[in-house]
Amino acid sequence: MKPYDKKIILENGKEFYGYGFGADRTAVNELVFNTSMVGYQEIISDPSYTDQMVCMTYPLIGNYGMADDDYETRVPTMGGLIVREYNDLPSNFRYTKTLSEVLNEYDIPGISGVDTRMITRIIRSEGSQKVIICDADMPYDEAYKMLQDYVIPTDMVSRVSCKSRWYSRTPNHKFDVIAIDCGIKLNIVRKLNEKGCNVTVVPYDTTAEEIMKLRPDGLFLSNGPGDPENVQPVINVVKELCGKLPIFGICLGHQMISLALGAQTFKMKFGHRGGNHPVMNLETGKIEITSQNHSYAVSVDSLEGTPLTLTHKNLLDNTAEGVESAENKIFSVQYHPESAPGPQDSTYLFDKFISLMSKEAE
Repeated sequence: MKPYDKKIILENGKEFYGYGFGADRTAVNELVFNTSMVGYQEIISDPSYTDQMVCMTYPLIGNYGMADDDYETRVPTMGGLIVREYNDLPSNFRYTKTLSEVLNEYDIPGISGVDTRMITRIIRSEGSQKVIICDADMPYDEAYKMLQDYVIPTDMVSRVSCKSRWYSRTPNHKFDVIAIDCGIKLNIVRKLNEKGCNVTVVPYDTTAEEIMKLRPDGLFLSNGPGDPENVQPVINVVKELCGKLPIFGICLGHQMISLALGAQTFKMKFGHRGGNHPVMNLETGKIEITSQNHSYAVSVDSLEGTPLTLTHKNLLDNTAEGVESAENKIFSVQYHPESAPGPQDSTYLFDKFISLMSKEAE
């Protein structure tokens, strides 16, 4: 058995030795876990994981490689990847690169051979915490000091948002949608295109005046990393455009809409990350199996006295999963309807957005 060449140290002091893959560098990040059984490519390329090191609970990772068409962003910004068993010999006719090759290309470190089950239980019991990945021979005290000195950034959205506007058009389009990029997943843009929308993706700090000059039929607020309270420019835009055009938000977009209309958000103990979270649609009584990735949530109690009503709730912990202000043509969900994680089609939410824009056009 080859000797360990990498290790991770958690904020609680626990140390795990393993084998490195991907980028060969030291990194300190926030430690989280994801319960998805498949979809590691989409997870790695989701900008919402910026500055986070993800522990995958499913043991075998890398076995189907990486396919060119499946990325959620052009430049992955995940902090690091922790897996039980890494497979570097993919079996998939679509794969073009191995997972390790892609991680190395984007300077993302990975470690395998560690007890991911124990790490997950630690996060579940103690909450998300900081973690360092480094060479196995780095002195413990030196590594732990780097871990303690690390401050979780608050500028992630500004780093992952596009720097200038870009376009995704579709033939015979019916509507023009402005999407504010806080770390948007490409599949969201694809879904809007499928529904007949030309999409103009704009930076997170685009003003309401600049948006209205583009004469959009609707406004979309994207997912993204970090605390929604740090994304004040988007919150201000929602306040200014509330009631003036249909607005749809997903994940971070949901949180920013809620803050703009007077609700409050809070950081969860360990968040929701995975493709198997049951959510009840309170309007229909149906249960959706959803894909999720977030550390923050909207306080249900804080919705009282705002124009927002709760439309969806998480059946694991009763947290808010969707809100709506019908009179203001605004609605949002915490989960990712574009990810198609279960048998129920969550893309009805995109149809709802189309319906709101259709009514405005009449």
